[in-house]
Amino acid sequence: MSQRFTVTAFSRSDGDRNVSDIQGEVNQLFEGDEPTPSSSNKEVSFNTEVVVMEGDGNPKESSPFINSSDEVQKSQQYDGKNMALFEEEIETSPMVSTMISSLANYSNLPQGSKEHEEEADNEEEDKKKKKPVKAPQLGTLMGVYLPCIQNIFGVILFLRMTWMVGIGGVIGSFIIVFMCCSTTMLTAISMSAIATNGVVPAGGSYYMISRSLGPEFGGAVGICFYLGTTFAGAMYILGSIELLLIYIVPQAAIFKMEGLEGAEAEAALLNNMRVYGTLVLTFMATVVFVGVKYVNKLALVFLACVILSILAVYAGVIKTAIDPPDFPVCMLGNRPLISKGFDVCAKTLENGNGTVTTKLWRIFCDSPFLNATCDEYFVNNNVSYIQGIPGVMSGILKDNLFGTYLEKGDLVAKKGVATVEGPDDPLTNSNRYVLADITSFFTLLVGIYFPSVTGIMAGSNRSGDLRDAQKSIPIGTIAAITTTSLVYMSAVILFGACIEGVVLRDKFGEGVNGNLVIGTLAWPSPWVIVIGSFFSTCGAGLQSLTGAPRLMQAISRDGVVPILRVFGHGKANGEPTWALLLTACICETGILIASLDAVAPILSMFFLMCYMFVNLACALQTLLRTPNWRPRFKFYHWALSFLGMSLCLSLMFICSWFYAIVAMVIASSIYKYIEFHGAEKEWGDGIRGISLSAARYALMRLEEGPPHTKNWRPQLLVLVSTDAEQNVEQPRLLSLTNQLKAGKGLTIVGTALEGTYLENHPQAQRAEQSLRKLMETEKVKGFCQVTISSNMRDATSHLLQASGLGGLMHNTVLVSWPRNWKQSDDHQTWRDFIELVRETTAAHLALLVPKNIAAFPSNGERFSEGHIDVWWIVHDGGMLMLLPFLLRQHKVWRKCKMRIFTVAQMDDNSIQMKKDLTTFLYHLRIDAEVEVVEMHDSDISAYTYEKTLVMEQRSQILKQINLTKTEREREIQSITDSSRGSIRRKNPAAVTTHLSVTEEQPGASSKAEEKPEEECPTVSPPPQVQLIHDSTGPASPITPAAPLTPATEGGAQTPGSAQVQMTWTEKLDGEPAKPPGASTPEGIKDIFNMKPEWENLNQSNVRRMHTALRLNGVIVKKSSEAKLVLLNMPGPPKNRAGDENYMEFLEVLTEGLNRVLLVRGGGREVITIYS
Repeated sequence: MSQRFTVTAFSRSDGDRNVSDIQGEVNQLFEGDEPTPSSSNKEVSFNTEVVVMEGDGNPKESSPFINSSDEVQKSQQYDGKNMALFEEEIETSPMVSTMISSLANYSNLPQGSKEHEEEADNEEEDKKKKKPVKAPQLGTLMGVYLPCIQNIFGVILFLRMTWMVGIGGVIGSFIIVFMCCSTTMLTAISMSAIATNGVVPAGGSYYMISRSLGPEFGGAVGICFYLGTTFAGAMYILGSIELLLIYIVPQAAIFKMEGLEGAEAEAALLNNMRVYGTLVLTFMATVVFVGVKYVNKLALVFLACVILSILAVYAGVIKTAIDPPDFPVCMLGNRPLISKGFDVCAKTLENGNGTVTTKLWRIFCDSPFLNATCDEYFVNNNVSYIQGIPGVMSGILKDNLFGTYLEKGDLVAKKGVATVEGPDDPLTNSNRYVLADITSFFTLLVGIYFPSVTGIMAGSNRSGDLRDAQKSIPIGTIAAITTTSLVYMSAVILFGACIEGVVLRDKFGEGVNGNLVIGTLAWPSPWVIVIGSFFSTCGAGLQSLTGAPRLMQAISRDGVVPILRVFGHGKANGEPTWALLLTACICETGILIASLDAVAPILSMFFLMCYMFVNLACALQTLLRTPNWRPRFKFYHWALSFLGMSLCLSLMFICSWFYAIVAMVIASSIYKYIEFHGAEKEWGDGIRGISLSAARYALMRLEEGPPHTKNWRPQLLVLVSTDAEQNVEQPRLLSLTNQLKAGKGLTIVGTALEGTYLENHPQAQRAEQSLRKLMETEKVKGFCQVTISSNMRDATSHLLQASGLGGLMHNTVLVSWPRNWKQSDDHQTWRDFIELVRETTAAHLALLVPKNIAAFPSNGERFSEGHIDVWWIVHDGGMLMLLPFLLRQHKVWRKCKMRIFTVAQMDDNSIQMKKDLTTFLYHLRIDAEVEVVEMHDSDISAYTYEKTLVMEQRSQILKQINLTKTEREREIQSITDSSRGSIRRKNPAAVTTHLSVTEEQPGASSKAEEKPEEECPTVSPPPQVQLIHDSTGPASPITPAAPLTPATEGGAQTPGSAQVQMTWTEKLDGEPAKPPGASTPEGIKDIFNMKPEWENLNQSNVRRMHTALRLNGVIVKKSSEAKLVLLNMPGPPKNRAGDENYMEFLEVLTEGLNRVLLVRGGGREVITIYS
């Protein structure tokens, strides 16, 4: 029968009557309500300021203490079940044995928390100041319009435009020109909007893209634009060499092409291009290095050549309407003949002596005589002249409307001309006909033509030199694109209307005496076009070699790509020497390709990618409605920008899907490199804006409903503490966080500071910096938060409530077990911890409490073997199953095997439980060993009673010493004075109980802890009982009701002293000292004097201690060698009077285990068997 445990003190007061029983009852820990104080209880305070509670001594059977009916019922219900630790929440967290049979039909619950993955983009502001620029002087015409004209008109117009019209037809070529010009026009509109949205410093397109889309996109697109400009230089150089070797000085060829056919002739031409291209590149790079100012001065000369050439073409077109030029083309049947090698377009000639053969006869026959054996096709078909340029009024346009695409080596033939040709006749004397040098198709023509519309950035690249860039760039660029587009579209139509189809398809003018085809149309002479186009291509090459290094220098000096920083250096005057060298090397690779038709699609890719991102930047800024987006150019719309972007992307794949993929891979690689290794910049870019918009949208979506159980993952709020220097005291908590999360989901690392925000703001900043640094070290991706409040309890509570945003909230709290909680002077640490447990339970948050966190592995450690043991005692929604699975995803725990233990009671079928649990784990797709541990009924051991008695006495004393520091000092002073006899007692009849704890000096605690546990204070029987901490009392035995030891040895007790010196010591590991002989029943009999003291104990505490000891014994036996032990964490008592006992129970439950992770579920299912 349970009895009250009381400590009675006698005092002399008004007739020596018994004043009160000093009640030492401990309220129930896990069940029951707050105690109702008796109306007769009084507080008696003396000068020692010791509070003594007096009671009437009457037993109250109806009070909510150990004799309450509710307690009796629970005691009967869980008697022998070894579940007393969990009985408070057994209704919400049922025993595994009661629900294991239904796990095969495990269902998920649609309730709980929400998650959203987001990468934190913490970028520092760019503090580098821009260098001041000189006063700009250029206007719209000289600064934007003419440079754009010069860059847009180029080598393609002169060398490939006529061939494109002949192969693709007027209609197909017009579509190509219209597509490309529309793309550049839409890009120019977007670029104008960006350029007029504030001041655009020198840097042009790179500056606009990087400041609009961020350093990653800016760096990637800037480098693509640089590569495009560099390859454009190679293309211009190859074009100038082609003009030189084919049309101007054919005799200068180093590798002679005379007499060579097919692949040999092609190889000789390419080798000539490589040799002369390298020489010209070296010369141009030297010119740029020595004197770039001369290049700029010659720009107008080169521009004049371009304009004169175009005017000569238009003049020639007009002349054909009036007087068509005489450009005969010799045809054999329907095949044009190469004009070299013969002088007269006839087989034979009549003279006075008879018929004589011509040079043409000798080409196709084996002798000059009329009876010679000749080529069959030559014999069967006639030789005739056709006019190469019949004129704009001839109606030839209808013959050239549709395309004629050729395979490599095909004959260029005139449509609609009768010819005698056997279907199986082999092609002979192929070197005498005009043949197709490459296989042609529509997309190839797009890739070759598109470079002729690039150059629209020339004006924006000069933005630093313009008098009014916001006015000049839109007007000049759009006017230049309009002009060039009209020229190109009219040229397509005029070429198709003026020139014969076979001449148009003759790429190198072999049928018109080796003349440039467009030159045959020019007036007054073909040489106007040849010389003009040569100088214009040379000038364009010089411009490319001048602009590309400066673009690279701008990228390098921005610092977004660390490996390119060396190219930001140059000569004393700022000329980019190293960037010029890099440009020349890249340009040389283009020249080694040697084919103009092969290089053109490469630079088309880079330019198209650049234009695509210009359109994207404009569209994003418009749609996001960024407050700073206020361009002066108003004639733009996001739909136009998206159309331009779509055209650019389409043209990339139309030109060449292979090159498009390569260009995207290059840009993506640069993007990822800048993202991971580049300098962090904050330029207020649109990608940051779209990230914010996307985050807002996602957060609003998260509010729509809770996540499905399949999507549940721990979203952690990690609570850490900091020292006086704001350094984190438990860095291994973040290591465990990384192992649990692996960068997925939400992680918030929070810490609490005590004080006011105004006074402690610098400390908060230091703490936040320390958290960020540690998170970076431990590779934890997430957010950090520091909260300041007047006390640590409130600060932690604020963190728990205020962390997260909307649906992006934490659902799990990770906090370390309070270290040395028994040794704390103020005992506030473990009280705060228990309050945190209560708050997480109230908020339906899961709680993870690692014990011995310092023993947990770091991220660099690896377990080559071992086990993760899960002790599944009560059902918590599956947290105990999910956490080991997540841990084993990390390389630290990957090789550890998982074992699951569950507890079976006497009335459970353990064999069936194991079978059901194995089936359940199979459905969960989790590999683990299963073991059911049977815990039979057993009597409560004497050691359990002894542990409970020690715990309750310690708890009672802790309640009395919970004084402020000032009160403690006054207590010590009064005890010192009393020991000297300096104070006379004013009321000798009063009951005085002195309880004090001296302030330990540094280094003194270890000495106290080393004292033998057998030492006990002296008991004196005078009327007063004083419990003090006195270093002068000798060691002598005492009743085991107070297993306490003096702090120090030595000294003698003063005779007649009315004091009892009582104190206690603790082991170094923070666990209470055991009395001598406590480990054996015989020793307990001697010390505790058998049952009377035990029966006064709180039976609820006895049952809980029994459960803790039994479970601990089984867990230690099975899992002492495990790398990690996970087990259910019992809930705290509803009655706060038993908080310190709760901590003791958890200590006993986990005693002897190295790494323990206590887990409490959040009230929802977190794992499911369904797909």
